[in-house]
Amino acid sequence: MHDEHQSKIVEELQQVYQNIQAYKPEREGFLTKWMGGKNKKAKNTPQGLYLYGAVGGGKTMLMDLFYNCCQVENKKRVHFHSFMLDVHSRIHEVKKGVVRDYSTTKLQPFDPIAPVAASITKNTWLLCFDEFQVTDVADAMILKRLFIELFDRGVVMVATSNRSPDDLYKNGLQRGNFLPFIQVLKDHCKITSLDSGIDYRAKGVLGKEKHYFIKGEESDKAIEKIFKYLSSMENDIVRPRIINVKGRNVTFEKTCGQIMDSTFTELCDRPLGASDYIEISQAFHTVIIRDVPQLNLKTKSQARRFITLIDTLYDNRVRVVVSAVAPYNKLFVPEGDEEFTDEKRMLMDDLKISHGTDDHKSNIFTGEEELFAFDRTVSRLAEMQTAAYWDQWEYHR
Repeated sequence: MHDEHQSKIVEELQQVYQNIQAYKPEREGFLTKWMGGKNKKAKNTPQGLYLYGAVGGGKTMLMDLFYNCCQVENKKRVHFHSFMLDVHSRIHEVKKGVVRDYSTTKLQPFDPIAPVAASITKNTWLLCFDEFQVTDVADAMILKRLFIELFDRGVVMVATSNRSPDDLYKNGLQRGNFLPFIQVLKDHCKITSLDSGIDYRAKGVLGKEKHYFIKGEESDKAIEKIFKYLSSMENDIVRPRIINVKGRNVTFEKTCGQIMDSTFTELCDRPLGASDYIEISQAFHTVIIRDVPQLNLKTKSQARRFITLIDTLYDNRVRVVVSAVAPYNKLFVPEGDEEFTDEKRMLMDDLKISHGTDDHKSNIFTGEEELFAFDRTVSRLAEMQTAAYWDQWEYHR
């Protein structure tokens, strides 16, 4: 099926492809490294591309085609959330190596961003990001400094997003400090949109086997049958499994080889995050998620974890079997408790936020970002039921 909107994006990506054919960033000189600085701002760096649009339009597919065509050694394709987790981990490691002079009480400012950017660009200058989004205040506060360093070192960025640059970190805490990053992004990437009005994920051909069930006695039997069938092909027994994530042990009660039979409570009621879900996606090729409830603003934390979980499993092409109280397109309802609970008041006090200010209207209190992001989750859950998605795990590995 020909899509004129996608064809336009192919032409944009082709231009980036041609521009990087003879490109290679300047290497840092010995003297620059010895002095702890960096080269002057990279010259003649090709312009990247920031591609945004509605869910299911083919953004990720087009970027992956571009990435696979680029015969570049120093390239990396990564989910933006995973990239920022890695950045924070690198910042932590750099800070651990800083030697302080305890003989003085003077301030000893140290910015770890430059050495972190240097470590990223040591082996990478073409960065392809899927799902460029900013929801975390810790990410928002460092993005301008980080990307100025990356672009100054000659990085070319191609990214997909559901948000236009001007809508990134919309209603986020202290957004005024984030706004300068938007101009940095526009200075180094061509901004273009893909919005054909078609969600191709939802149009996929469903597989012969059903993998999404409305909760009930029959669904429990069907899922148990799936688990037993898949387990019969594993060289293991049914047992609990402990996964170590950055020194923490996370236990899952029912696994067999690379199959995990879990519940929504295990995956989303506990304080798990993207790093935990990444470990799960590396350890298992099929994840069963039982008893998914209908989510709303009262369960905003669990909804956020569910969104991150599905994003991570999708990005790693992990097969998913779900039982839920409602169809996937009705799992999140825009209603719930919007009153000021004691928890919200305490958070406002900690952040020194006054009632009626811009920060009081932040997503951290309203849940607007979850409502927006859940459209992507619904689209991905639809694709995860298709035969094409279910069959591609072996190819992805």
